[in-house]
Formats: sequence, structure tokens, C-alpha cells
Amino acid sequence: MTKHDTHRAIDAIWKIESPRLIATVARMVRDLDLAEELAQDALVSALEQWPREGVPRNPGAWLTQAAKHRAVDRIRRERMAGRKLEALGKDMEGLLESDDDRLIDALDDDIGDDMLRLIFTACHPALSIEARVALTLRLLGGLTTDEIARAFLVPEATVAQRIVRAKRSLADEAVAYEVPRGDALKERLASVLRVLYLIFNEGYAATTGGDWMRPALCDEAQRLGRILAELMPGEAEVHGLVALMEIQASRAGARTGPDGQPILLLDQDRHRWDRLLIGRGLAALERTERLGGAHGPYALQAAIAACHARATRADDTDWPRIAALYAELVEVVPSPVVELNRAVAVSMSEGPDAALPIVEALIGEPALRDYHLLPSVHGDLLFRLGRMDEAREAFLRAARMTRNERERTLLESRAHACKAATPD
Repeated sequence: MTKHDTHRAIDAIWKIESPRLIATVARMVRDLDLAEELAQDALVSALEQWPREGVPRNPGAWLTQAAKHRAVDRIRRERMAGRKLEALGKDMEGLLESDDDRLIDALDDDIGDDMLRLIFTACHPALSIEARVALTLRLLGGLTTDEIARAFLVPEATVAQRIVRAKRSLADEAVAYEVPRGDALKERLASVLRVLYLIFNEGYAATTGGDWMRPALCDEAQRLGRILAELMPGEAEVHGLVALMEIQASRAGARTGPDGQPILLLDQDRHRWDRLLIGRGLAALERTERLGGAHGPYALQAAIAACHARATRADDTDWPRIAALYAELVEVVPSPVVELNRAVAVSMSEGPDAALPIVEALIGEPALRDYHLLPSVHGDLLFRLGRMDEAREAFLRAARMTRNERERTLLESRAHACKAATPD
């Protein structure tokens, strides 16, 4: 393997491993900025050693061990300088005299999950909801500030500022690195669920880059959601979110063709949908309903996904039911994006002429100014109504707005189809 190839491998490994690495080290040092610094130190070591020695068989474990040893070194230096990390407490006194491996074992524990613990820490009430979500997406989802900005439909500078302020606030408040208990746990639950939802969505439909999906993000969101469901078995919306993610993820294998190009929902081969994930999702949805949470925002979205999952053919889809569920969802969480999705369901149940006024009423909505799916849906309705020139312009406008290369190609092909269908 050449040095260039090794560096590319390190980049790929870092994208996958950095969230877990930061979460593990943060538990040891109780400081997010320091945890990121130590993780970066481990990355520098990898960049120095791996080109000479080769990529280790388990690169994630190598990076974690390197970061842990740096954490131990830092703890010892702080102690020697009389600035011992206060959060570690007096229990560390005897252990600091031991060898590194014993100290690392002592700093580890088997209570809970590091990533989940970090999510609850980042979702502390000292932060605004927006800051909690942005910080957790950055630390655990591995998303860039630009990708988070796209998810929030806000400027990138705003997200960057939120992350910096969030870290400062957590440090100033000396927030404990732990999963809270009792009322504090429920208090942070809404923002934790939103974090998992946005991580999953970024994996399901990547906002940037050359890939339509980022499956590792979907997998991580599902993993954390399942852990959260075990932690809070009586919380209906937790199971609602798990149901939504499981059912949506079941389509992953059918969402792209052999060349990586997107395949839209109605064109997918439903035999390729993962029936095991669908079964798990439907079971989670039933549990939500038994707990009285059928009308929560995630449960309603899961119910919509279930309508698709239960239809063995696209023509069998219960679109009136989906439109009704979206109408209820708009009441629960008013949002122009949800209203746009309702318009799609209305177009399928009542026809494009019934949905067009809903979509055109959203064109001046500030929150959707840079949202490429608005002109995309508009173009689809115009196409179905035979207004080919207008549809072509809408698809081209959507293609210019998206920053995902696969999606841009799809939208440009739809614009070309409008031109081809225009009578001479």
C-alpha cells in the first residue's frame, strides 16, 4: 500500500471511528474539548506510524488505545502540576501510581454506552435545543458544520457558533458526563430523539457528496435508538422513533441501482426490502400504540412508513390514509416540510391538481428558500399536469440547489424527460 493509499484509508477509518473515540475519551477526562484534542493526537500518531508499519488489523482499537494512553499522560501531568482534573475525584489518587494499562482499565466501566452517555451530556438543559442537537451531531454523528446547517436549513456560520458556545457552556457549568436519572432523563429525551432522527436522516439521504446514502450513519442511529429503547422501555416516542428508523432502513437495498443512482420509492423493487427490519419496525410501532403514543410525531411518521411497508406493490399503497396521517402530523408539529410531504400524499390520493395549490402556497416560505425538494415536488406535479416547460424549469432549479451529486443527476434527467416530452 502506498503512502497516499494509507492516508486515504486513515481518512476513511477516522470518519467511522472518531465519534466512538471521542465518546470513550470524554468519559475518561470529562472534557469535550480535551477529548477531541486527545483523539486528534491519536490521529496524528496514526498518520506518522501507519504509513511505515501498515494499517493495523483493528484500527479502531489502535486509535482508542492511543488516545487512552494520551489521556493517562494528561491526567498525570495535571496532577504533577497541581492542576489535577477535578472531575476525576480523589478516587484516582492510588490508581495514578499504577501502570498505564491498570489505570486505563480502572477508567473504563461497563455501565451504559459511551456514545449514549455523550448524547445525554451534550443534550444538557444548560444548552438551547438547537445547540444540543448541533453539538451531538458534530461529536457523535461525524457530520460537518455544513451538513448540520443543511439539516437545520440555517447558515453554516450559525451552526459553527452554536457548537463553540455549547462546548463553552458545558465547561462553564461543569456538566457531569453521565446518563441522567428520573425527571432529568425525561427532560432531555426530546432533544436526544431529535438528534438520532437527524443523524438517521443524514444517512438515509445525504445532503452532500457523491453518495445517495451514508449507511454507517443510519446504522449508528438505529443502534443508539435500540439502546435508548432498552433504557426507557416505557417511553412511547422512543419506540416510535425506533419503528420509523427500522422501517425506513428496510428500503436501503432497493434505493440505489448498480451504478449508485437513486431509485425513487414508487419505482423500487419491494422484494429487496428487508422484511426482518420491517417486522422489527412494525413490532416497535405496536409497542408504541400499546403505550398510548400513537399520536406522537415519530409514531405518526412510523405509521406513514408502515403504510408503504405493508403494500406489496406501489399501486396497493393506502394514500388516503397517508394523507390523513400527514394532516395529523401537521397539527402535532407544524412545519413547511411536513406540509410539503402532505402535498405529495394528497397528489397521490386526489390527483396533482388538488396538491398544486398546497405546494405553490409554500414557494414563498423563508424556511424552504434553499430546500431543493420544494421545486422538485413542484416539478413533479407540473409534469403530471402536462405543463412540461414549467416542470423542466422547476427540476433544473432543484438540481442547482441540491449538493448531492447523485440527486443532481436524477433531477437533471427528469428535466431532460420534460424536454423530450414537449411536443414540437
